[in-house]
Amino acid sequence: MTVPETALNLPPLARFAILLLGMMATRWASPRLRLPDCVGYILLGVLVGPHLLGVVPEHAEVASFFAELGKLLLMFFVGLEIDLQEFARARRRAALFGAATFALPFAGGAAAAHVFGYSPVSALLVGSLIASHTLIAFPMVAAAGLATRPSVIVTVGGTVLTDLLSLLVLAACLTTHRAGFAPIAVLVQIAEVIVFATVLLGVIGPLARRAALALGDSEQASFTLLLVIVCAAAIAAEMIQLEGIIGAFLAGMAVNQAARASAAKEKLEFLGNGVFIPAFFIVTGFLIDLRLLVASLTSDLALVLAIIMTLIISKWAAAEISGRAFGFGAADRLLTASLTIPQVAATLAAALVGYDAVNAAGERLIDGRMLNAILVLVVVTAVLGPLMTERAVARLRERPTRGDPKQSAGISIPRSG
Repeated sequence: MTVPETALNLPPLARFAILLLGMMATRWASPRLRLPDCVGYILLGVLVGPHLLGVVPEHAEVASFFAELGKLLLMFFVGLEIDLQEFARARRRAALFGAATFALPFAGGAAAAHVFGYSPVSALLVGSLIASHTLIAFPMVAAAGLATRPSVIVTVGGTVLTDLLSLLVLAACLTTHRAGFAPIAVLVQIAEVIVFATVLLGVIGPLARRAALALGDSEQASFTLLLVIVCAAAIAAEMIQLEGIIGAFLAGMAVNQAARASAAKEKLEFLGNGVFIPAFFIVTGFLIDLRLLVASLTSDLALVLAIIMTLIISKWAAAEISGRAFGFGAADRLLTASLTIPQVAATLAAALVGYDAVNAAGERLIDGRMLNAILVLVVVTAVLGPLMTERAVARLRERPTRGDPKQSAGISIPRSG
């Protein structure tokens, strides 16, 4: 499709204004169309991107920078909202469920990718992509007063494990793809992740708490400190051959106790959710060429359906098996499955890292057709998951005593994981 000449000649400020208007329109239209904002932003990126209207050129450095920072902030917020105390409180059930909801999709996704001709390393990465999940429907659960249900606490706790394991697999796959399979190199990479996480959690976390106390009521200084921690953690991760998103995620976990209730965190979320994270999803939409996507869906429909069905069946199975073992009722099991089906934050960020990873032979870790399949998966599950959650919440409101009657203390995990 030919890009309109007028779009190519737009001044940078005009492009920026058009994007801001598009973001405003997306925020207005998405809830009315019952679409998650992230899906709306991706569609906006398709519309204004280089393959359609061309409002933003193909190599836009400013947009790429905004998107990179948005990706880091997205993963930082995921880590920031993980409450390790809640995980510890329900650690046995959370660990068992986390293992199940990671292992089943991981094995199924890797098998499906292998059947469609992907190398073992690529297949393992695909398995890890669909093993993680994003709790985009959690605000619906919290608003319904169900955040303290044992099924919800177990689900949120299990998210800690799935995210950590997925990022460990990502690190190992990247090392193997770039340098070839060497058990020592993979073990070294995993050890680096563990040491890096230990340093962030054991050193940076306490230092951040002390710095927060020293800064007192200075919101500007606290805001700057959080942003510096995100960037520094990402840079440090890249220095030891890890991806920046791993550093950002671990940095969020490290400072969550110090920053969760701070005004600086709210301001950073306001800026991130208002500008940078939407930019990440919009730039992701730039990658989508509708003609190639339609052609890919036509020629690779079996691959797309296999990935989607593997994800839904395996996440559902994990929720059913674990829920029955824990004595949860049918509505609680449905709620658990619905919360773990959406694939947005960690999945999309890791998929783009895999797509950008190129070895010495010029081969991508995951190719364009798998990226297209993952993008379709993101859209489908981001819509399906909340719809299922809505149904589960309605059933629990009708029969509030079903499932495990024991209630735990409130939690503060929000929308993503």
